[in-house]
Amino acid sequence: MAARPIWSGTLSFGLLNIPVSLMSGEKRTDIHFRMLDSRDNAPIRFERVNAETGEEVPWKEIVKAFEYDKGSYVVLQPEDIKSAAPESHNAVEVEAFIDASAIGPRYFEKPYVLVPGKKAEKGYVLLRETLVKTGKIGIARVVIRTREHLAAVMPEGNALVLVMMRYPQEVVDADEYRVPEGKNSDYRITPKELQMAEQLIESMSGDWKPDDYKDEFRARLHDVIEKRMKQQGVVTPEVEDDEPADATTNVVDFMALLQKSIAGKTRTPAAKSATKAAKSPAKRAPAKKAPAKKAPAKKAPARKAAKKAAPARKRA
Repeated sequence: MAARPIWSGTLSFGLLNIPVSLMSGEKRTDIHFRMLDSRDNAPIRFERVNAETGEEVPWKEIVKAFEYDKGSYVVLQPEDIKSAAPESHNAVEVEAFIDASAIGPRYFEKPYVLVPGKKAEKGYVLLRETLVKTGKIGIARVVIRTREHLAAVMPEGNALVLVMMRYPQEVVDADEYRVPEGKNSDYRITPKELQMAEQLIESMSGDWKPDDYKDEFRARLHDVIEKRMKQQGVVTPEVEDDEPADATTNVVDFMALLQKSIAGKTRTPAAKSATKAAKSPAKRAPAKKAPAKKAPAKKAPARKAAKKAAPARKRA
């Protein structure tokens, strides 16, 4: 089953634009539980209720607000949030290349795999091999949905990997905690102890083999679940549909673009064209808003039906 791309656009640095798809780089293997009513094993449903009246609130009546003081809110409209979002939504824009060892591990958050579009392999391999040779990684910005993320583009085997990063404001400085400072002698650590510790680490050193590490708790819990299933019945798994994704690009003169990028010291002018492209459809936005207003009206009867159905369950 082919995975679906999370995002499709271009990987841009200098004047080069490489069509890519952003694919998930992690698998969620956690075992999720549902809460049931112990009296009849019916699923527990959480409802959105008004804190004052206790009545359920339909989605169409819910708005987002910022609590600037205890109990005081300012309501934001969807347009307010969109106005703060960047205009370029279709490019991973590399702003700088830095040494791979210059960034601490706390800044890295979530991995993705960049997959080249059709006929985009040359630019993809060119960037990958150059990063390997120079020992650099690219620091980029990418917009997914409406939020702009800081990210690192780095080579890993035959792939280019994009790792979401934390902004400096999101990282807690270790100095805020009480950690040991000073010299080894301050803690009465002797040269002999250091030597023995080094020997121990050397004796335990080896190659990184990811397959050697398993989630043992998950495996044991899965065995427990299987035993329960044999006693009480089985659960039918959910099946997700799948659609292939495609991307195309034109043949470009990489040498000419590289020379222009170096000569002009330019950084991704494609972002400007993306901005212009984003601005021009924005003028036609009113024409697109009309269908959006009708959508909630169609869903309203379904919610009323849900409200009527709830009492019926209680009588049962």
